[in-house]
Amino acid sequence: MNELVSILKLEDVELDIFRGFTPPERDGRRIYGGQVVAQSLAAAYRTVEGRVCHSLHSYFIRPGDPKIPILFKVERVRDGGSFSVRRVVAIQHGQQIFNLAASFQVPETGFEHQIDLPDAPDPETLLNEEQLREKAGVDQSDRLPWPVEVRPTDPQPWGVAQKLPPTDMVWFRARQSVGEDVAANQCALAYGTDMTLLDTSLRPHGVDWNSGRLQVASLDHALWFHHPSDFSTWHLYVQDSPSASGGRGFNRGSIFDASGRLVASATQEALIRYR
Repeated sequence: MNELVSILKLEDVELDIFRGFTPPERDGRRIYGGQVVAQSLAAAYRTVEGRVCHSLHSYFIRPGDPKIPILFKVERVRDGGSFSVRRVVAIQHGQQIFNLAASFQVPETGFEHQIDLPDAPDPETLLNEEQLREKAGVDQSDRLPWPVEVRPTDPQPWGVAQKLPPTDMVWFRARQSVGEDVAANQCALAYGTDMTLLDTSLRPHGVDWNSGRLQVASLDHALWFHHPSDFSTWHLYVQDSPSASGGRGFNRGSIFDASGRLVASATQEALIRYR
């Protein structure tokens, strides 16, 4: 089963209202944030024709319950000559758990420039997260691989807490193709961008993830899409954290395809508490 395709397949409930589901095998304590971002963007796309998302801004309000469906209500804020704006509210138990605003544009050409792709090891020479855990002797018998594969460029010894620079790079891609549709690939990419970005703000502090003292949660998430891409191919996620303060860590990410084209940018602020 293609888990990403299943996640992005929303049910029609009423005009501009859709229902999404968490895969049964992901029935944990709360819904992974990237899933709600991806499904909300998919819901917004269901109300737009001939336009492509160029940016989204979102807030995580409450933890999602993976045991029940999510209701997505889309508001058609504006349809102009070139741009359309949509607002999406995700609801469970009668309460908002997440909201998103997205802007869509009729494709056009214009000025172009971008930053350069940094030097990084070839992804085919690296181990993915599951292989790194196996190498460290971590029991994974009850752990299902994520639908997005991640290969760190500078993996650290498993279970060792050490202080590191607030920068990180990982290669990532969907394990299975979601097809050639631009919207589906943007949603799949959005799903993956929440997997490692928060970690960057913790690197300078040498925290132990297994201590039971760490409390983390994504607070908001923003994406800008610069070019279409096939997310089933390798993408380099270049991440840095310029600041942490007030129990929050701020993170940025630049996403390049394997040819070196900058296809998307991300920012996120996250709750990072160590008691």
